Amino acid sequence: MRIKEFKLERYFAQHEFSAKYLLSSSDCDGFAMKDVLDLASKEDRLLWDEMKLGYTESQGHPFLREAISGFYKKASKENVLLASPGELNFMAMNVLLEPGDHVISVLPGYQSLTEVVLSLGCELSYWKPNPENWHFDPQELERLVNKNTKLIIINFPHNPTGAYLSPSDLDKIIALARKNQLYLFSDEMYHKLIIGAMEELSPVSDLYEKGISLWGTSKTFGLAGLRMGWIVTQDKVLLNKILAFKDYLSICSSAPSEVLALIALHNYQRLLSINIEKIKKNIELFTAFANKHHNLISFIPPQAGSTAFVKLNSRASALDFSTRLIKETGIMTVPGDMFGYEGKYIRIGFGRANFAETLQVFDRYLSNHKN
Repeated sequence: MRIKEFKLERYFAQHEFSAKYLLSSSDCDGFAMKDVLDLASKEDRLLWDEMKLGYTESQGHPFLREAISGFYKKASKENVLLASPGELNFMAMNVLLEPGDHVISVLPGYQSLTEVVLSLGCELSYWKPNPENWHFDPQELERLVNKNTKLIIINFPHNPTGAYLSPSDLDKIIALARKNQLYLFSDEMYHKLIIGAMEELSPVSDLYEKGISLWGTSKTFGLAGLRMGWIVTQDKVLLNKILAFKDYLSICSSAPSEVLALIALHNYQRLLSINIEKIKKNIELFTAFANKHHNLISFIPPQAGSTAFVKLNSRASALDFSTRLIKETGIMTVPGDMFGYEGKYIRIGFGRANFAETLQVFDRYLSNHKN
């Protein structure tokens, strides 16, 4: 297997832990261990205190899988498999696909959703949104389906644009997949981070017998450090194949991460409300900022999730702009190049408490520079 370098992750590795300000992170501030443990019930705290640091069950702790299944209408704990989100994507694509299969994926997008597909020798087509409003049109998706299409990959709330679907648009996608007997892999890592007036979508795994839903603790819960995710599907045969593939990778999950994830799920409304309030406040701040610098920045507010894709009216490329910004101010932004999308765009992340301070520094920079 040959796979290309993960440009976004290499870019983060270069800057994330040295930059003073992170303006492009897709996750929210991580909650402290003490804050999570303070939320634990007596039963959950007992699990933590009596936990042994040995191997865990490959599919995931039964208590945790049972808690996860409570967020789905057509799932029991037997329909749930735990691993890190990136590993789950990697395993699912390897189990589902053969060389020569045709896959359709959203673009711009997180590179692992497409690069694994390409590394397996598959054909790939991209479902792109209207850049005027970031709307993904199901009719455009339908035109991409051909005789050897096997899989559609979607991601809503969408990273990086902040686009979302209406339930009727999602129904059209599922009808298209069902008509053509396609698998539908749905990256739902930003599930429940609804910040606009849009109706919350049901998980794809609830709506379609060949649907696969990916979720985890990184975005919605502000617990990226747990490295905990799960896929849910009605297709238990497929799930067992992915579970067998896992034996060659992590084998099982971290015991502390499983218990902390269980506490988070039992208190998800508390964690979710903190993150949504922060995101909404920061979007308001950035809207005013973008209006002030409208000659340079074109901003379409996100409908859901924690990110937006901002267009630069700049002579410099997005990569050059970002490189100069971090060098002169310590502010890290992520250029659109990292999402395989042409044009001068940067991703903005709204999940950090120091967002206002970062914007002040960014404002001084833009006010003193011609770009």
